[in-house]
Amino acid sequence: MSMLRDGPRPAGLPGGVHLLQRGWLSANSIVFAGRDDDAGVVDTGYVSHATQTVSLVEHAIGTRPLSQIVNTHLHSDHCGGNAALQLRWPSASITVPLGYRSAVDPWNEEQLSFVETGQRCARFCVDGYLQDGDELALGAKVWQVHAAPGHDPHALMFFEPHSRTLISGDALWEHRLAIIFPELHGDSGFNEAFIALDRIERLAPRRVLPGHGAAFTDVAAALAQSRQRLERYVRLPHRHRDHAVRALVVYHMLEHRRRELNDLTAWIVATPIFRAANAWGTEAGGSALAAAEVVESLMQDGLLKCDGSVVTIPEAEM
Repeated sequence: MSMLRDGPRPAGLPGGVHLLQRGWLSANSIVFAGRDDDAGVVDTGYVSHATQTVSLVEHAIGTRPLSQIVNTHLHSDHCGGNAALQLRWPSASITVPLGYRSAVDPWNEEQLSFVETGQRCARFCVDGYLQDGDELALGAKVWQVHAAPGHDPHALMFFEPHSRTLISGDALWEHRLAIIFPELHGDSGFNEAFIALDRIERLAPRRVLPGHGAAFTDVAAALAQSRQRLERYVRLPHRHRDHAVRALVVYHMLEHRRRELNDLTAWIVATPIFRAANAWGTEAGGSALAAAEVVESLMQDGLLKCDGSVVTIPEAEM
């Protein structure tokens, strides 16, 4: 179940800007409704929450037409509501980071990571692209576009210099660190994540609207914690791999909520991201055993439950 926590607007946030804090599986959505003639939204949650996303946006913008849909990056939890919003408001344009152009035109779900991660996203039509150094009009303000590599090499973040508000996507969370996906393929990602954190520090935002979790103002503490986690993963990259594997399995179970144990382990073995991460090592025939061990470790930690042959996820995790 996706949760909405859209309480009082954080102090200093530009007028008409609403943070819709979502629960997993969806990323947060930031809605801009500061003008009477149009409205916009940054990031749109997961596809299974798309109907709820439409309702939340309708409530936030009132009678205004939705004219803009913008994505910080194209992971499934950030763009899964694009198609539903575009269906509800056919004149709304969708703008995504330029680095995805070859993946969305023509549409290629393997390049977009949906096949790789075993996740879903309804196809949508892209109208425009953004890159580092651009400016983006949202609501009554102009936001600077900044590259935010690391978690995803094409990701962007948006900064409004007068209120010093940063929409960070998954480049910076308050208490946790997002998976650095390029590293699961043996590509460079940790260094790029450090670069993104350095850029955030130079921007010196007063408040951050993250991709997950509540808005926060203690940016220095969040940066320090993220750097500490990154430094640990640089020293011990297998810790990052193990964290990523476990997180992706939990995400899958948050979507499906219950699966036969054999089906879950078969899904893990068949899903490309786990092979790319070399989660099973090199021992022939070890993938099924290793997948079962991942599930067993999640059950031991209370993140999954097993009743006979059926695996479920505790309600507390929903």
